[in-house]
Parts: sequence; structure tokens; C-alpha cells
Amino acid sequence: MSECSLGILVIAGPTASGKTAAAIEVAKRWPVQIISADAMQVYRGMDIGTAKEPPEVLLEHPHSCLSIREPSESYSATDFAADADKAIAQAHSDGKRVIVVGGTGFYLRALLEGLVEAPSADLEMRERLEALENPHAELSLIDPLLAEKLHPNDHVRIIRGIEVYQLTGKTLSSLHSEHNPEPRYHSVRLWLDRGDIKERINSRVEEMMRAGYLQEVRRLLDSGVSRSCKPMKSLGYKHLSSHLAGEIPLEEAVRLTKRDTRHFVKKQRLMLKSVGGFEKIEEDHIASVLAAASRLFG
Repeated sequence: MSECSLGILVIAGPTASGKTAAAIEVAKRWPVQIISADAMQVYRGMDIGTAKEPPEVLLEHPHSCLSIREPSESYSATDFAADADKAIAQAHSDGKRVIVVGGTGFYLRALLEGLVEAPSADLEMRERLEALENPHAELSLIDPLLAEKLHPNDHVRIIRGIEVYQLTGKTLSSLHSEHNPEPRYHSVRLWLDRGDIKERINSRVEEMMRAGYLQEVRRLLDSGVSRSCKPMKSLGYKHLSSHLAGEIPLEEAVRLTKRDTRHFVKKQRLMLKSVGGFEKIEEDHIASVLAAASRLFG
């Protein structure tokens, strides 16, 4: 358990569920530090497509772990936990409360529970695995539970799952199930979700396009960011890059972005469920989140 006596409020849930809006409402009432637990929002220049708040909002309510890496740089759940630990310690030292907000289950697990002990990467083996024609299908045969949680484009984690099995003879899912540590922080965990996620996703993607999503992708590519780097393979960045390369029409890129985001929500729900300890909130988000914050923060 963390030595810090102050609890942290965790607002998690799938994309487009209203997490950040709820966190900002809490920040209007208490002196807080918001920590972003979003694996895509760590990258600079990827603002519209990752649904970062506009600059004027971030100026008033700064977020830690936001825009701290270039798209070409690596960033892991272990990195996030270390950065979040520092932000939490600083916030509590400054007399602030802490809100962790985001939908990346691996990040939340690393922060709240710590990660399982697993072997270090085997570079020779990883090179062979990188050459697999369909690594997600291979993982499905070895570790179907993990494969179900991972998007087929989540190449790094898919390869890691296969690698761990080949090195240890154990699946990463079984290692996670055996991992039962003491909580690293006292936390109140809220899981925001909605029955109208599909409609909200469609509306959000359309709004992103109006806000300049395509132009953002073009700027990234023009600045030298490779289509092959991990963040550019995600959701709309992947499909809009294909459009800009002349491979698919814009309408198809937008349709695929909506479709893949809906599929991604299913993966998020599975991953967050595996972390556990969340109070699920489906309606009246703001009022329910404020009530929980009041219980925790006083």
C-alpha cells in the first residue's frame, strides 16, 4: 500500500463515455491534479484524434502524463506507473487531491496493482515473432483470453503475449490471474459507461473531422512521422493515413474509424473488467461522480 494517506479517484471507462468531462467537473470544486491514463494521449501532436481537451481547458486544469512523448518514441505501462507515482506524490505534497482518468486498462493495472513478473524480452525470439503472418491468430491459439482483450492491431502486446508463453510455458493471462498484490493506492474506482456509446462514437468522429482530424494526420506525416510507428496504426490515424496515401476514399476512412472505435470499446470493457474494483455508473454521470468525490475528498 502506498504510504500516502490520501486516496485517489479513478474515473475509467470506454472511449466517449464522458470521463474527462466528469473529471473537470470535480476539478472545479476541489484543488486537484488530473492524471491522464490514456495510451494515445501521451503523444505530442496527436490531439484531435485522441480527444484531448482544448488548450484553454488544459491551461485551467493541467493534466499529467499528457503530450510527453513524440509519436516515434516508446512508452509503456511501466513508464506510466512511474510517471503517475511522481505526479501523485507531488500533488499530495502540494495539498491537492488526485484524479486518474482514462480508459487504458494496462496503465490502470500498472498504477493500482503493479504488473506481473515476466521474463525480459528475447530479441532473437522477438525478431522471429515479428515475422509471423498473423500474430493475433497465433496468440488466439496460445492464450485466447488475452487475444480476446487485444485489438488485432495491438502488435506490441500481441507479440509480448506469444513471447512470454514461449519463454515460460505459461500464458500471460494465467500470470495475471496468479498476480494478487496489495493495492498500491487507496482508491475509489468509478467505471463510466453508457448505452448510447455507438451514437456518441459516431458523433465524436464526425466532430473530430470537422475540427481538423485529417489535417492533423497530414501534419504528422509531413513532419516525418512514419505510418509504421505504433500510434499511427491506431483507429482513425491508420485509416486517414491510408486515405492520404490514396489507398481508400475519405468516406471509407471515416466509416472504418467509427467501426474500429466501436470494436475497441469492447476490448476496453474486457480489460477494465479484468482490473476490477470498479463501481459501474451508467446514468447521471456528473452527479454520481461528484458524490463519490465528496465521499473521498470531503
